[in-house]
Amino acid sequence: MEQLKIDLHSTVTALSSSLDLVGIDEVKHGKRVAIMAKNVARELGWSKADCLTLMHAGMLHDCGVSRVQEHRLISETLEWDGAEAHCIRADAYLRACAPLAHLAIDVRYHHTRWEKLQSLPLNETTRLRSNLIYLADRADTLQLPYIGSEQILLEYPAIVDYARKQAGRMFAPELVEAFAHAADEEAFWLSMDPEYLDEELAEFKSHQTQITLNMDELRALALLFSRIVDAKSHYTEEHSERVAKIARYLAEQLGRTGPVLDLIEIAGLLHDIGKLRVDEAIIEKPGPLTDREYACIRRHSYDTYRILRRVFGHTPIPVWAGYHHENLLGLGYPFKRAPKEIHLEARIISVADIFQAFAQHRSYRGRLAKDEIIGHLQALVAQGRLDAQVVGALIDHADECYRLATA
Repeated sequence: MEQLKIDLHSTVTALSSSLDLVGIDEVKHGKRVAIMAKNVARELGWSKADCLTLMHAGMLHDCGVSRVQEHRLISETLEWDGAEAHCIRADAYLRACAPLAHLAIDVRYHHTRWEKLQSLPLNETTRLRSNLIYLADRADTLQLPYIGSEQILLEYPAIVDYARKQAGRMFAPELVEAFAHAADEEAFWLSMDPEYLDEELAEFKSHQTQITLNMDELRALALLFSRIVDAKSHYTEEHSERVAKIARYLAEQLGRTGPVLDLIEIAGLLHDIGKLRVDEAIIEKPGPLTDREYACIRRHSYDTYRILRRVFGHTPIPVWAGYHHENLLGLGYPFKRAPKEIHLEARIISVADIFQAFAQHRSYRGRLAKDEIIGHLQALVAQGRLDAQVVGALIDHADECYRLATA
């Protein structure tokens, strides 16, 4: 696969939905920030192209946050000393991803006060975009208790008053005045209702033509979100990237060539994107999981499938990634697929996922040696859960697979 066409706006919207999972109970924060910032930008007369770029930065401004506890601190506190850390991470993630690198600088400073921004070596456009995201971000924190309720119509004057008191300190005065004017319309706040938010975003899809990504750009996009997922815990560091490498290697040994190898690598990178919903306290729990905690774990592959359908619905990537916890007994999750419905590529990702997890330190056990892991895989084959051909290929190339899993 040398190239793949995607719609950038739809892709950013879908990726924003995956970031929403980190909030667990509080979702669509990035989308609300995007819509509020866009409405203020329109008040200022910014072009449609600039508004679209601002919306994309708004939707992805928290891509440096993957831990639930950090999300809560940011969303429940108007100013927090540790807030800049996730801005720095987001900047690094976005800079490494060519299709989204143009958003990095605006996201980097979205928790920097206006009075400090003026002393930084940035152009005025960057200062204003970053600060507008900050203003929308903090306004959303204040409106959060009233979203979906008509009570926001009674409370929003206090939010506007807060912004005005911070003019010249936290926020640029011209942004505050534009915000106050735009926010004087009740529709500004009522459009934040979850029922209407996606409609608001969909209106912008027509302004963004499809873009064509080469394999390096597509891999960078997938790698961006695999790193966000794996950053939930130091126990899962680089897990997705290593699963992707093992899966591609095994697919090659099993005779797959060309575009299939690229697609299976992308699916491997994104197979755990649904795990953003899982609280890191569960991932890092040293003892057995409760039934409720295990239920939380089990749903992640379905969330993966649904998110990837929005971006890669015209490819087999959502199925290959979403089926990585299916098994050949028809007892896996989330679909309990029969063996004939589980493609070889999904079987490969399943084996690669198990192998790499066993080769990695986890909260409840240490890293296993190569021969120990092979023993576990052979037992799963004997039970009828894993594909014997795939496990056989791994055993034949165990040294290289273990190197990819641990080096």
